[in-house]
Amino acid sequence: MLKSLYYKALNNKRYLKPEPEKQDKSFLDGKWFDKPFAKSKKDFCIAAGDGSFNIKKFLMFNYCPVSAEALIYDNELDSIEQSEIFEIDHVPFIKELVPNYMSIFELKCCLKAISEYDVDYYLFDGSIFGDLQNHYPKGAKQPADIKEKLNGGVLKMFIDDINDLSSLDLSFPEIKNKVFVHASDEMDDVYDLYLSSIEKLLVLGEILKKNKKLISISKSSSSNDLFHYKAPDIGILDQFTQKQGISKIIYKKVEDSIAVPFPVANDFFNKLWFTIFYVRLEENKSVLKIELPYYAEEDEIAEIIEIIKRDGAGGYPYLLNKAHNNVVITNSNVEELLKISRIYETTNREQLR
Repeated sequence: MLKSLYYKALNNKRYLKPEPEKQDKSFLDGKWFDKPFAKSKKDFCIAAGDGSFNIKKFLMFNYCPVSAEALIYDNELDSIEQSEIFEIDHVPFIKELVPNYMSIFELKCCLKAISEYDVDYYLFDGSIFGDLQNHYPKGAKQPADIKEKLNGGVLKMFIDDINDLSSLDLSFPEIKNKVFVHASDEMDDVYDLYLSSIEKLLVLGEILKKNKKLISISKSSSSNDLFHYKAPDIGILDQFTQKQGISKIIYKKVEDSIAVPFPVANDFFNKLWFTIFYVRLEENKSVLKIELPYYAEEDEIAEIIEIIKRDGAGGYPYLLNKAHNNVVITNSNVEELLKISRIYETTNREQLR
C-alpha cells in the first residue's frame, strides 16, 4: 500500500510557488505595500510569552503535561513560568480542555509580567481575536446552574484569585469543589470545560484592560479578510511577495464577529476594537499577522513595527522564539517524563511497533 502512495506522490509532484515574474500580481494592489522598516531606537522594556502542551493517550487515562513562560527583557533577562502534569480521564472535548489549561497558565504569566514589571510592550503568541471568537467549543454542553452560581458570588471568587498573583495555578478546580459539590462524576468534565473557559476569559479580560501594552503575533492564520479567497491571506502574501512590507490595515469590532454572547464581561469584550495587519520584517522571510487590541492609527502601527523589529532575528521576534523553545513539549519530552514518573501504562498500540 505504501509503495502505491509513493507512486501517487511522484505523479502529483508540483511546485507550489510559481515564478513571480510570470504572475499577474495586480490583485495585490491596495492590499500590500513594499516598504522597508527601521529598528526602534527607543528605550523600552519588552516581554514575550508562549505556552505548550502534549497529550499522551493511554487505555485508562490521558497524560497531559502543560507549560507556559513569560520572558522579560530590560537590559537583563528575567522569567516567569508555570507548569503542571494532568492525568485526565477519557472525556469529550479533551482537545479543547487541555489547551484551556495551557492558555490560563500563559495568560497568568502574562498578567504577572505586566503587573509586576515595568513592561512597555508584551508580545503575545497567537491570535487574541481568534481566542475571543472561539471562547467556548461548539456543541459542548453548559451546566444548567452555572449562570445563577456566577451571579451569586462565584465570579468574585474567580476575580479575587486571579488578582492574587502569588500563585499561577488554575483557580477553577478549587472553586468547583467549593461551589459545585453536587456535581456528579458524569458531569465533572462539563464543569471543568466550562469553568476553565470562564477563567481563561476573566484572565484575558484583566490583561486587555492594559491593551496598549499587547502585541499579538501569529505565524499562521486561516483568515481571508483581505482577498476573500479559499486560501488564507497570510499564505497568499507569503507566496506572492518577497520584500519588506505591510498589508492593508483591517479594523474589527468584536461584537461584529461573535455569534454567541460571552458568559462573563460580555459588554467589555464586545466593545473592543482590533487593528489587524500583515507584515514582513526582513526580505524573503515569513509574513507575520499582527493584532493590536485597540483602534490604532497608522503612526502608532509604524512605531509598533519598529519595536517588533528591534530585537528580531530572521524576521521574527527573538524573545518570542526563545519563549517557544523554552516551553515546547515534544513527544520525546513526554516519554522522558513518563520514565521519571515511572508510569508504565499501555496504549494497546505497542504491538504495532
